[in-house]
Amino acid sequence: MRQLMDLEHMSFAHPWFFLLLLVVPLMIWWQLRGRRNEQPVMRLTSLSGLVLPHGGTKARYRPVLFVLRVISVLMLIIALARPQSSNTTENVDSDGIDIVLCMDISGSMLAEDFKPNRMEAAKKQALSFIDERTTDRIGLVVFAGESFTLCPITIDHNVLKTQVARIESSLLTTSGTAIGSGLASAVGSLRPAKGKSKVVILMTDGTNNVNGGTTLDPATATEIAKLYGVRVYAIAIGTMGQALIPVPTPTGVQKMMMPTDVDEPLLKRIAAATNGKFYRATGNRSLADIYKDIDQLERTKVSITSYKHYAELFFPFAMVAVICLALEMILRYTVFRSVT
Repeated sequence: MRQLMDLEHMSFAHPWFFLLLLVVPLMIWWQLRGRRNEQPVMRLTSLSGLVLPHGGTKARYRPVLFVLRVISVLMLIIALARPQSSNTTENVDSDGIDIVLCMDISGSMLAEDFKPNRMEAAKKQALSFIDERTTDRIGLVVFAGESFTLCPITIDHNVLKTQVARIESSLLTTSGTAIGSGLASAVGSLRPAKGKSKVVILMTDGTNNVNGGTTLDPATATEIAKLYGVRVYAIAIGTMGQALIPVPTPTGVQKMMMPTDVDEPLLKRIAAATNGKFYRATGNRSLADIYKDIDQLERTKVSITSYKHYAELFFPFAMVAVICLALEMILRYTVFRSVT
């Protein structure tokens, strides 16, 4: 019954049988014409003294026979048209791309040359980018004075988007900008990946000012990226010159104009060495355009094979037609049987 009510997925194998519906108006016309011809005509000079009898119950309900016949014809025509319920299944084969978003979350990312600030603008564009990459595995690495894998590469984009939304500059307490460590962590996330292409989108607004200890210098991280075939798209974010940045002071956080200090030559070298591309984002709009460009450069091949399954639905209509026709014949030769 549910399939019969699902008109959206119903189709007809032989729809030309619906031309037979033209027979129904002819049946109605013939029935009305026959009833007029059957009416006897009498001419009387006066109706006085003549009592007109009311029609009996049988005569009143005799049109039911014709209704049953019309219903049987309609149901038979629908059955001949072969109604079918269709169900489509799709197999999606894709050459997936494995991507890691590597984002600088140092204090300078709170600069307000982007609206509302660099970090929030970067998060917004990252979320939009994720929505466009439905068949790719994507991960998230954040870095400041140290780096941290916030989300390993995953196809569960809802989990990933939740992690992007909770990014704050306070997630990492170590100050500074360790570009080398951030890139190395991103490459490490991609090392076991099986995708046909491995990509890191590296975004920073500063210079690599953390060296020594457990941190890696950018040159070494770049060599590791080359070794594992990782392509790096480097984005320098921030306006040219100065920007309004919240700065902690003994009297609290105050906003001050600070110089924008991003190491463009370093990012260009990283991108060139890994066959990637360098970008400079100076506002919300240019950042959005950069992500669109990367989205176009790294397209996933998706092959969709559709299979359509049909279920025959003519049987209920044929059964109704047979039942109505049988009921009409039974009533015609029993309850509504004519004397003549």
